[in-house]
This record gives sequence, structure tokens and C-alpha cells, in this order.
Amino acid sequence: MGCGASMYPAGERKNKSVPEVVVYVPSMRIPAQSDLQRTLRGLIPQDLVDRLTCLRNQIVLVAEDTGGSDVAELRRALDEYLPLLVGLTKKEHGLEGSVEFKWKNLESGRQENSVANSLFELLSVIHMIAMLNLSEANRLMIPEDRSGSGIRVVSSDCKREAVDLLLKASGCLVFCVREILAHLPPDIKKTISKDFQDGVLEAISIQALGQGTEIQLGFAVESQKASLSVKRRLACEQMIYFGQAYHFLSELDMSNGHGKKHLCFIKWKFLEAKAAAYYYHGLILDKGTEPACHVSAVCCFLAAGGILSESKKACLTFSLADPVTRSPPLWGAMKHLHQKIPEVASRKSQMYGYLLEEEKALQALPDLPDFDLSLAPDDYVLPEIDPAWDRNKGGIHSQPLKEHLKDSEDETET
Repeated sequence: MGCGASMYPAGERKNKSVPEVVVYVPSMRIPAQSDLQRTLRGLIPQDLVDRLTCLRNQIVLVAEDTGGSDVAELRRALDEYLPLLVGLTKKEHGLEGSVEFKWKNLESGRQENSVANSLFELLSVIHMIAMLNLSEANRLMIPEDRSGSGIRVVSSDCKREAVDLLLKASGCLVFCVREILAHLPPDIKKTISKDFQDGVLEAISIQALGQGTEIQLGFAVESQKASLSVKRRLACEQMIYFGQAYHFLSELDMSNGHGKKHLCFIKWKFLEAKAAAYYYHGLILDKGTEPACHVSAVCCFLAAGGILSESKKACLTFSLADPVTRSPPLWGAMKHLHQKIPEVASRKSQMYGYLLEEEKALQALPDLPDFDLSLAPDDYVLPEIDPAWDRNKGGIHSQPLKEHLKDSEDETET
């Protein structure tokens, strides 16, 4: 994640350390200052205007001052802001287009969108919550080495919490696609950031499920009770998730912003999962007694070795793609498989070399089994409208926006 300019005193930005990435977080967007006071004055009671303005400004200040790193404080402010914002989206209040909401990119500070639509603001807020969940999951998966030994251990509790956050992020993004984007007017959709394209949001949602499965595979590899079938299933599911995410992104224009880097990350993780899937598939096939079983197993091991080499290159490509990032030390299943795959591929190909010569007709890479996907997004539920809207129904006035703005300008001139 990048940081807002306010986080760095003059001259320090150049010394910013290269961030480490376990969970990929697309570029975060934060609200920019918007004049809610002027545009809402006279349309709703002043106490509602004040609360909306105060909470939105608080989100702006915390995001800019901390570079988005104070997740707890941002979530608290967003959770307080949402019930109030829901009131602006209700058609019966007639306020959907009353405020021009401005948002900017956290890293560059450049304003990306200015849209007079409260559904757009709702979309942006829930998207920000999803990005914060991904950011917190990434933080949990990168422990600090306080001992100075160079050995970093992620606790099981941190891993489980990271999986929970990934499922929550996925659910937020599904809600954005199905419940908000589907109802945005076509002219608004054309003007908003490409980060909000249906395919991008769906890809990030599925990617989060893939990363949750990656953590689960790590648990299985570390467990003596987990069978080869379980490990193969998790590896195959991880591969399917990242394959689906890549499919969504590859059909879109990803040439701008972080698009290329995002594609590189998905490709890297897909290749890692595919290598793991063929490795565990080979181990299961190798338990057979027929020569064909051993030949197919060796084909799997050799394929896993080749794909693993590709994944190492893909990891480097991802790290070097703008903005430059660092890959973490090997962790989870890959910490084990980076050593085991080349070792087993070499040993088994030597052991069954004579079969490979005798059974050349059988030297075909077997298909991986297909599985139903286990992880699903957590359902995101929009909070109830703040009771203040019901208490102040008599004070909410529906007035055409142009007339209201003209009144505001006349008051300012006098």
C-alpha cells in the first residue's frame, strides 16, 4: 500500500521502504473534501448535515494522516458514517443527486472521481472497507522479526483471522457488484474509476477466496492428519479460484494504474497452485500398482517442476512491476513444495526411467480432478438507516438540486 503525502515530512518520501506483499491490495481510494454543508443546507435538518460532514471529514483526515494504516480507526468512522449515508440513498428522501462526492487515489493524491450520486458514495465506502480488510489480512501475514534471527512465524490465530478478513472483503465486493453497481445509472458508470468495473470487483472477490484457500492449504501441509486427497483438493481449488480471477481481468483493459501488476500477481499465484495440484495428484497416482500409474505420476512431478520454475519467474515479474514490491520469504505450502517438488521429480524420474522408455505411448499429462469450491464470501449486510432520519422526517425537504444550489449561491452573495 502506498501512503498519502501528509505522512511524509519534506525529503523523506524518497526513502520510503519497498512494501512486502502476501495479500495483494489494489490501489486504495479515499474520500476527498466535499462541500456537504453548502449542498445539504436547508434540505435536511442541520444536525444530520453536521454529523455527515464531521464523520466524512474524519475519514479523510485519518486516511491522509496514517496512509490508510490505522484500519481500526477508519473502520470505526466508516461504520458510523454508513447508517447516515444510507439515508441519502433512499428514493423517498429525494436526495440521491444532492451532493457531489469526491474521491482520490491514496498513493498519488490525485482526484479520480467527482460524482453527484449517493449510490456512488455508498459503492466507494464499501469498496474502501473491502480494501481495508485486505490490507489488514496482509499485515497479519507479515510478522515482525523482533528477535533479529531472521526467522518469522505467523501464528495460527493470525492466519485464521486473515482468512476471516479475506472472506469479509470478498463479501463486500460481491455486494458492490450485485446490490450497488447493478442500480447505478449507465451515465454514472461511464464516468467512475476503472477500479469499479464489474470484472475487476469480481476478480478481487474471487482472488480473496483463492488466498484464503492458500492459507488453508498451508494449514493442511503442516498437519499430520491431513491426507494427500485433502491437500490435492485445496491446491486444485486454489488454482480454480485464481484461474477464474485471471479470466475476469484478462477480458478488461488493465493497462492503466495497477492493472498490469494485478494481473502479474494473479498469474503468479495461479502457477503456484497449479504446481502444487500436479505434485499432490502425482503422489496419489504413484500409490497405484500399474506401470501406467507410475508413468502418469512422473509426468505430474515433471510438470509440477516446470510450472514451479515458471511461478518463480512470475513472482519476480510481479515484484518488479510498478509499483515495486517485495515478495515475502517462502511460507505455507510453498515453503515445503519449493524443496519437495524438484527433489521428488528428480528421484521419481530416475526410479521409473525404464518405464518412461517402455511406455512412451502413456507419457501424457493426466487431467487434474475437478472439485466444487469450498470457500464462499461472507454475506455483507448493509446497516440499518440511522434513526435520526426517521426522527427528522418532517425536516427533510425534497427540492430540485439546481434550485437549491441557486438559493445557496444567492445567500452567499448577500
